[in-house]
Amino acid sequence: MSTKFTGLSDFKKSKKLEWLETNGLGGYASGTVSGANTRKYHGVLIASVNPPVERMVVLSKLEETIVDNDNRYALGTNQYPGAVYPEGYKFLTSYERELFPVFYYGTGAVQLKKTIAAVHGENTTLIMYEVIEAVNRFNLEFLPLYNCRDFHSLAHQNENIGRPYLFDEGVFRTLNYRGCPEIFISVPGSDFIEHSTWYNNFEYLEEQARGLDFKEDLYTHGKFSVSLAKGDKLGIIVSTHDPTRRDAFEMFAKEQQRRERLVKDFSNDTLRRLALAADQFVVKRGALNTIIAGYPWFADWGRDTMISLTGICLVTKRFSDAKNILIAFSKEVNEGMLPNRFTDYGEAPEYNTVDATLWFFLAIYQYHFYTKDLAFVELMLPCLEDIIAWHYKGTRYHIHVDPDDELVYAGQDGIQLTWMDAKVDDWVVTPRKGKPVEINALWYNALNIMSYFYAQVNNKTSAELYARRADKVKGSFVALFWNDHENCLYDFIDGSHKNADIRPNQLYAISLPFTMLPHDQAQKVLTTVKKHLLTPYGLRSLSPANKNYKSFCDGTVRSRDGAYHQGTVWSFLIGPYIDSVFNVKGDAGMPEAKALVSEFLNHLDDACVGSVSEIFDGDAPHTPRGCFAQAWGVAEVFRVVSDHRLIS
Repeated sequence: MSTKFTGLSDFKKSKKLEWLETNGLGGYASGTVSGANTRKYHGVLIASVNPPVERMVVLSKLEETIVDNDNRYALGTNQYPGAVYPEGYKFLTSYERELFPVFYYGTGAVQLKKTIAAVHGENTTLIMYEVIEAVNRFNLEFLPLYNCRDFHSLAHQNENIGRPYLFDEGVFRTLNYRGCPEIFISVPGSDFIEHSTWYNNFEYLEEQARGLDFKEDLYTHGKFSVSLAKGDKLGIIVSTHDPTRRDAFEMFAKEQQRRERLVKDFSNDTLRRLALAADQFVVKRGALNTIIAGYPWFADWGRDTMISLTGICLVTKRFSDAKNILIAFSKEVNEGMLPNRFTDYGEAPEYNTVDATLWFFLAIYQYHFYTKDLAFVELMLPCLEDIIAWHYKGTRYHIHVDPDDELVYAGQDGIQLTWMDAKVDDWVVTPRKGKPVEINALWYNALNIMSYFYAQVNNKTSAELYARRADKVKGSFVALFWNDHENCLYDFIDGSHKNADIRPNQLYAISLPFTMLPHDQAQKVLTTVKKHLLTPYGLRSLSPANKNYKSFCDGTVRSRDGAYHQGTVWSFLIGPYIDSVFNVKGDAGMPEAKALVSEFLNHLDDACVGSVSEIFDGDAPHTPRGCFAQAWGVAEVFRVVSDHRLIS
């Protein structure tokens, strides 16, 4: 299952490979394989103060230096204005990712192995060292660099940082600012050499490329030093809790066993890698669970959670987690709507979504399919009934069922409600007010799911009622949405206006459990989508033939958001595309699906090693962009690989 990378003395290569360790609370550790932090979101410990949100960069770096007689070998790497210093990446001989990220360094006289592990259920990062080879005894120095801050912000040299610290029997502790968590660093057997100072002008190249502030200053109270020889092992604990009398090796062994249990039922290396990737997104929200939408910056979103639930929790047999997630979101249903997202700082949830609520029905349907837990379905039915009733009555943002055709209308000027939700100031980039194609495919499925559930609980009257409603929706949909000129479906309809942009949203009419089109039309939709939108890493959000198509998703915030749904490739759309291939072609679609997945999975060794990026440029070479680890990207490829047995 291990993936090994060499040739990392090329800084351009090693700075583009990222690693991620998560702790089940929303906190994490992350960086580049080179050792240089290229994002403000990178750090040895990003703690979630109020899980899964209020995340703070507690420790940015812990830089190592090998001191061998009179020779000093700095293993750290930093980007400063016009210079990279030190150049520790030159000593990086290889990098591996199996259960954990593992780095190998060699200086000639010393060979060192470093393993990083986030501890599940607490804001703690372990850094484990093993001296593989050493001609002589040597000292290993550690320089902690920090400026405790919110992970969305940057900080600079100031007089307010806490100067007092304590160091006792290898454990260092300090409080940088009021309102921040304490930081504890345990380095057994070490001395601490005080040298309080600021290091200025660290540059974060990914932030610069995204048109954001990218320079930061970091502080240190001094450095640790410990003497080591060949065969020695050292375990460092970085935590927001006092690690005194805790053993890093015992903690590491426990975390290793937890991860081994996660993958034990998967015989294939790729499936094991996907199971480990899936684990990174399941986090606590109070006493229940939720799914982080993406690392490094997203919290939990209703839409992302419901789409991701099957691949993240059900394929992996985490049925209790799935149930807790569904319960957690059911408690937040308000006026027949699921939250669009939870905020980073504990404010009231935001409800500006029309599709998250309808995906909730699909998530419960999939939960029942995997578990046969009919008692849970019965528990959820009143909530689902309430949602349906609000849609008929009308709820926020003019979301309502049109009584003339039973289709769902949604939207008002200046508000984005579908997954194509980019907005810059007052500019809604992809306005889709009206009757969006995928919303009505989801609505049709929600009605059929209600009919199915009522049949399961022997309520024939309600089952037939919902079946009749679904039939009317299907009839209206087929009559209104077919675009004969393009051999596909309109993207949305608003009164007499029928939007003919070729987008991936139409696939949901033929990919969901209850399909809406006759076979000949479904075949034409698939052909059109393949021609215009398919790439090796998912589907473009808009056809390149469209005048509004954007080839690349880079540059300033306005430039990126302007391209976000205007041609940018989305990894999660690999799921509905492959479902559509099988729904249209049956078993004859297997070769195409296998070939597509095989190429897609090469991405696991790109960007954030072992995970799936949120988006890619629309044009080749389809550079990864956005979040470097996205829940629904991992979930959807995992789901279709499992559902359709694309990997044996």
